[in-house]
Amino acid sequence: MDYENVLNVYTDGSSYSKPRRGGVGVKFVYISNLGEELEILLPQLYGYKGATNNQMELQACITALKKASKLKDILVKVNKIVIYTDSMYVVKNYKIALFQWSKNKWYKNTGSPVLNANLWKELIKYIKKINKRVDFVWVKGHSKDVYNKEVDKLAKESAKKPFKKQLTIVDVRKKQSPNVVEVGSVKMRGQRIAIRIVTSEYLKVQKIYKYKYEAVSKASKYFNKIDIIFSEELLKCGHSYLVSFNKNSKNPKISKIINEIQTSIKS
Repeated sequence: MDYENVLNVYTDGSSYSKPRRGGVGVKFVYISNLGEELEILLPQLYGYKGATNNQMELQACITALKKASKLKDILVKVNKIVIYTDSMYVVKNYKIALFQWSKNKWYKNTGSPVLNANLWKELIKYIKKINKRVDFVWVKGHSKDVYNKEVDKLAKESAKKPFKKQLTIVDVRKKQSPNVVEVGSVKMRGQRIAIRIVTSEYLKVQKIYKYKYEAVSKASKYFNKIDIIFSEELLKCGHSYLVSFNKNSKNPKISKIINEIQTSIKS
């Protein structure tokens, strides 16, 4: 932890399934001019329906910067804000989000959309708005770090409290395949293939749909594989379609919807 002219912030996100929900934990630690360690507790933080762990880790950082911007008496005394998080997802990507994704309209260099772009976009907005240097430092989760343990507990409590609205709306149907999702398990070769839509999520920032699908063409070597793909077209969850894929596995997309079919197709 930094001591001189720094506002230290500890954040954590949590996520639970059945039903899917998440929570956030935030704590501020500031060292006064007298060398006293001052802790600032936040009011009750509420959880979110349907939230993933990565979304909650991002939301915790966003919440921290929002609250920090109101600590005027402390901000005038510090040169920077250091956010401590056990999320490698946040630590590895915040500079990429700041300097690349935001300039590429929230698409990666591969052409695929950045996931959770709405949250990354909000995080970058508050980093710029607070007008202080903001650093992100990784701490090992469930370590001996007292503050990390505290925010971990706060995040878990948050997930159990009355929920705010969902960060994103995901339509879900029960999968028929015995497999779990494995990103990249279906190679993009421009092939025709029958797929069944398991989940559907509209990415508002890029105006594109993200689908989790299962391959239902029995003659295909990818039969029963579950993967992720993107499309500008709306497909219905629980429905099956004969489609053709593009030829870029780093940016998997449906290039054409041929027709809607029955799930029990034998091709």
